Amino acid sequence: MTTPSPWWHPHVHADRRPFLAARGRIRTRLRRFFEDQDFVEVESAALQISPGNEAHLNAFATELHGLDGSRTRLYLHTSPEFSCKKLLAAGERRIFEFARVFRNRERGALHSPEFTLLEWYRTGEPYEALMADCARILALAAEETGTRSFSFRDRACDPFAEHERLTVAEAFATHAGVDLLATVSGGEGDRDALAAAAEAIGVRIEEEEGQEDTWSDIFSRILVERVEPRLGLGRPTILCEYPVCEAALARPKPGDPQVAERFELYACGVELANGFGELTDPHEQHRRFEIEMAEKERVYGERYPIDEDFIAALAHMPEASGIALGFDRLVMLATGAGRVDQVMWTPVAEPQPGEGVQD
Repeated sequence: MTTPSPWWHPHVHADRRPFLAARGRIRTRLRRFFEDQDFVEVESAALQISPGNEAHLNAFATELHGLDGSRTRLYLHTSPEFSCKKLLAAGERRIFEFARVFRNRERGALHSPEFTLLEWYRTGEPYEALMADCARILALAAEETGTRSFSFRDRACDPFAEHERLTVAEAFATHAGVDLLATVSGGEGDRDALAAAAEAIGVRIEEEEGQEDTWSDIFSRILVERVEPRLGLGRPTILCEYPVCEAALARPKPGDPQVAERFELYACGVELANGFGELTDPHEQHRRFEIEMAEKERVYGERYPIDEDFIAALAHMPEASGIALGFDRLVMLATGAGRVDQVMWTPVAEPQPGEGVQD
C-alpha cells in the first residue's frame, strides 16, 4: 500500500492551498462582521486550572513547574468559555475570539485534537440573537467562497435559505419516532423509558452490568444515529430546547423548566455550533459540574477540578447569551473540502506505526 505524502509536500500543499486561502478570507470577513457591531476581540489563555467540566470532553494535561520547585497540574482548554465569562463579569459586553482549543480522544473527518472555535457572547440579549448571527455567518462564508451550496459527502445545504427551527422533542418525534419528553421528569431522565423507546426503533443499548448505558448515553446514540444525519439538509437547521439534563451550562427556559435555552446549528448533517442562554447561578452551576464529573469518573476513571474562580465570577456575570462555532467545519463546508484537516494550515501529525507511547 502506498503511503500518503505528508501535508508539507509541495504537490499536496498546492492542492490544499485554495482551501487555506478561503479560510483566511472567511476569517477576515467574520472579524469585520463582529467589529462592525462593536464587539471586542479577546484572547484567552490556553492553560487553565480546569479544561471544562462536561463528562465527555477529554482534555490534554500538562504540569507547571514553579521557581520554588512546586508543580501544578494544568490543562489545555477545551473551550475559552470560562475565560470569556470571567471577562463578562469584569465588565465586557460584547466579545468574540478565534480560539485554538484542544480535545483528546477526537480524530476523524470532522474532528482534530487541536482546532479553532469561533466563540462570541452578547450580554443582555436573548439567545435568539445568536441564531440570527449564525444565519448571517453562513451567508458571509458562502459569499467569500462564491458558493450557493455547502456540501459534505452526499449532503447539500443552501447557506442563504431561511433556517428550519426544531425543538429537540420535535426532532426526536419526527426523525426517530420517540416521545423524548415522556422520558424526562423533574429535569432528570427516565433511563428505562428511553431504553425501551430506543430498542423499539432498533437502536442498540448496552445492558452489561458495570457498562450499562445511562439516559444520557441513550439520548446521544439516538441523536447521532437517527436525528443528526437528517438535519441541515437543503437548508440549515436550528435544533433547540434541549432537556435540562443535556445542557449543563444553559439556563432553563422560562415557563418550561424541563428544557433549557440551548441550541445547535446544523448544515449538511454536520453540527456547526452550540449556543446557550447562559446559566449565571453559581450554586446551580457547581451542582451540575459535580454531576458531570461523577459521570466522567464512572466512564473514564478520572475527573477534572472545578474552577472555583469561574464559579465565583458567575455571581458577578450579567445575563448573557454565548455560542461556540467550529470554524474549521464552517470552512470545510463552504469550500467543499472532505475533511477538517484539509482546511488547517498545519494539521496535527498522525502517529506512525510503532510510535505510540510505550508502557
